[in-house]
Amino acid sequence: MKIAVSSVALYACICAVNAFAPSSTTTQRNGGRNGDTSLEMGVVSTVNSAAKKLGVPPEALAVGAAAAVAGTVGVKLILDRPSRKYEDGSVAREYDAWTQDGILEYYWGEHIHLGYYTKEEMEAGYKKKDFIEAKYDFVDEMMKLGGIGADMGDSEAKVLDVGCGVGGTSRYLAKSLGPKADVTGITLSPNQVKRATELAEEQGVPNAKFTVMNALEMDFPDNTFDVVWACESGEHMPDKEAYINEMMRVLKPGGKFVMATWCQRDDREVPFSKKDERDLRFLYEEWTHPYFISIEKYAELIDATGLMNEVTTADWVDETIASWRHSVWVGIYDPRGFIFKPTKYLKCVRDAYCLERMHRAFKRGLMQYGMFAATKKAAPVAAAAEKAEKVESN
Repeated sequence: MKIAVSSVALYACICAVNAFAPSSTTTQRNGGRNGDTSLEMGVVSTVNSAAKKLGVPPEALAVGAAAAVAGTVGVKLILDRPSRKYEDGSVAREYDAWTQDGILEYYWGEHIHLGYYTKEEMEAGYKKKDFIEAKYDFVDEMMKLGGIGADMGDSEAKVLDVGCGVGGTSRYLAKSLGPKADVTGITLSPNQVKRATELAEEQGVPNAKFTVMNALEMDFPDNTFDVVWACESGEHMPDKEAYINEMMRVLKPGGKFVMATWCQRDDREVPFSKKDERDLRFLYEEWTHPYFISIEKYAELIDATGLMNEVTTADWVDETIASWRHSVWVGIYDPRGFIFKPTKYLKCVRDAYCLERMHRAFKRGLMQYGMFAATKKAAPVAAAAEKAEKVESN
């Protein structure tokens, strides 16, 4: 039976290639008739051999192969048509739905962001690492990048988590920094706020609270937070400049800013090809993203505020790329998260397909994983007073 399945699959692949690739040149023989290529002949021979062993007509396997190709092509055409374009209210609606069906939390846990994999873990095989543990490792590494920690002066910090999801990182920060720290998570999704609050109560984390708020028009006064944290929320922002400006506004002078976000490569020197544009359009419109920008453009927006010291940037694509396929594998290994929810099957298939499209976009350099860290400049009055003190001491 393995032979038959392999034969049909191979034949289907050849049919698909011949259907979509330009015709290859064939030699004329037998009185000018176009002959089969050697590859085609080999496939036909294999199919005939398999049919003989199974005792079925070769035509039956050929029909099955053709049906498989047609089905695959049909499914691909459906999946390649984005289903969740960005529009007003779409981000809150989609995250409400993801939170309510519970599938994302079942597989991704409390942290709705990519994981972190060391070079050694990648060499050993990323699937050997616990998928959820990778996400906690990511938070630890992001804290290091931002210079954030109880032992780094943040034990009583006021922290803002912009785009907090179900609050996994907010609670982790609240626990890590200690009971005197105060963490606020904001999201557009009421269901996420509800779930985040439930988990905070269950886990006994009173110094983490959550509220529905638009990150582009925050209610907080200027200079409110010691730390502003943003992990994979910029992707959904329809105005990247306002997103950056608001976070810089609410950060206290001397405060710490750290951000992680999916970015597209900078196309100012090498413009996007037609394929690049098609791929980006799919990634925008399948998971309700208005658009992405480059690491360089984000750095320029941060600099343009005039409020921040020099920004540190990095591309963590090597450290995070395993997350895309790892996410698919955990669903294959353990289908219990969706198997009893048949109304969600198509959505799960679409998400798995988009995960693979994301993996490929990051692997070929179309997408980058942007990391940013900076501190806010001291307030002018405070800076002047500090300068006066130095003059007097001299």
